[in-house]
Amino acid sequence: MGFITESELRAMLKQGIPNPYPVREGDKFTPAAYDFLKGRGIQVGPSQANDANRQQAGSRTIPVGVSNRHVHLSPEDVERLFGSGYALTPMRPLSQPGQYAANEKVTLLGPKGLIQNVRVLGPARGASQVEISKTDGFQLGVHPPVRMSGHIEETPGITLIGPAGTVVLQQGVIVAKCHVHMSPQEAAEFDVENGDSLMLQTTGERSIMYMDVAVRVHANYALDFHVDLDEGNAAGLKTGDRVTVCGKNGKLFAGQGR
Repeated sequence: MGFITESELRAMLKQGIPNPYPVREGDKFTPAAYDFLKGRGIQVGPSQANDANRQQAGSRTIPVGVSNRHVHLSPEDVERLFGSGYALTPMRPLSQPGQYAANEKVTLLGPKGLIQNVRVLGPARGASQVEISKTDGFQLGVHPPVRMSGHIEETPGITLIGPAGTVVLQQGVIVAKCHVHMSPQEAAEFDVENGDSLMLQTTGERSIMYMDVAVRVHANYALDFHVDLDEGNAAGLKTGDRVTVCGKNGKLFAGQGR
């Protein structure tokens, strides 16, 4: 058994690197070595390639973004809440390119209570959506399902109160499913595709494993693991922490979780 390094592979360039590259049972690739072969279109035997991918992905971490309750608004609802012709004003950028926390806030009114000063995120989107935690739901008297963003069919509604008016949503309240944003290049590095799921391990005094983290891949995305406030608090996470990839699609990588 040995470690195959990028420098060893580069030394073979003059004489030519076999394709597929031969490996012995137990050989391991450094991440740089695997990228070197992959970048030149050189294949590795199927089982060894899987080991290389797992070693590479399992040694990588993903930054955390803990998301508090917030609202996404359609352009029409922006005007109903803040006035005719009104446009959201950016306060600070978010982790995803082009996304921002707006200066604007609204009040959420549910059957049992209200929550004031809930941040609006921009830019405006096609349909309004409210993302809260399970704890928020008890305070408001609504019990939304865990959903991916944008999947609001058959979800509870709520009333939004702004400085210029109110909006009664018939649907759109969800608890956001934890997920990872990735660019296509980052997805290739982690050997995942859009719709896959990852298993992520936290560190610290309240270390836990997230077993089913949805992978979302888009050219406009940047690497980030999003959890809501309930999930973040349960693991003692804060924005800027990092979690380690330890498996995908329900299976732990070799050597993980032991």
